[in-house]
Amino acid sequence: MTDAVLFEVPEPGIAVMTINRPDSRNALGREVREGLFAGWERFENDPELRVAILTAAGDKAFCAGGDLKEMAELKLVVPPRDMFPVPGDNIEITKPTIAAVNGVAYAGGWLLAQACDLCVAARNARFAITEAKVGRGSPWAAPLIHMIPQRIFMEIVLTGAPITAQRAYEVGLVNRLAEPGQLLEEALGLAREIVANAPLSVLAGKETVQLATEMGKTAALRAARHAWEHAYRSADAQEGPRAFAEKRKPVWRGE
Repeated sequence: MTDAVLFEVPEPGIAVMTINRPDSRNALGREVREGLFAGWERFENDPELRVAILTAAGDKAFCAGGDLKEMAELKLVVPPRDMFPVPGDNIEITKPTIAAVNGVAYAGGWLLAQACDLCVAARNARFAITEAKVGRGSPWAAPLIHMIPQRIFMEIVLTGAPITAQRAYEVGLVNRLAEPGQLLEEALGLAREIVANAPLSVLAGKETVQLATEMGKTAALRAARHAWEHAYRSADAQEGPRAFAEKRKPVWRGE
């Protein structure tokens, strides 16, 4: 890890990664990219961590996208697939992730927010896929068709115009809105709700959503039954009903 991306564990089970380049609007320069790759790897490989929150320093930008000056210097044509850290594409993250968007999320910033499983946004946040304005590409936006309606997707990609956090919430890109000063606490609250649940059920739940997104109904049902087999047969599957009957909180073992 470098100071370009801070990694903290503010409470048990929850990691917070903070892009820490507010002077450059938290753009995806080399140090930030390397920090994010390292942060995601650390989160995925630590069995004590169950949810990650991705946010950024400052109150103006979550991430303004790629570093255009760097691209110009490199004469970048087609970005290598491993250039940008994208959970669900070139990084496998099996545990839940939350984007806490504190300002503009343009181009690569939208990409980072889109790649997380859930999204909390400050009311002053803005989202845009601006690649058409600078002659670049956004193939990574393809999964948006599973998140927002086709014609809204089309308008966003063709115009490059930003949408407000409220609009993003209305079309389903954002799960929850927060006042700017309450953004991280709102994201932590969402993370706590997840951490309170049975670990194996959470993992299987995320996998089920992914399967249902990528498969047809029959294939998804078959694959989901397999995905839940471990959770069904776990000690936690017995602990949950027992705790309910005994009127106490369950003690999850994740096994």
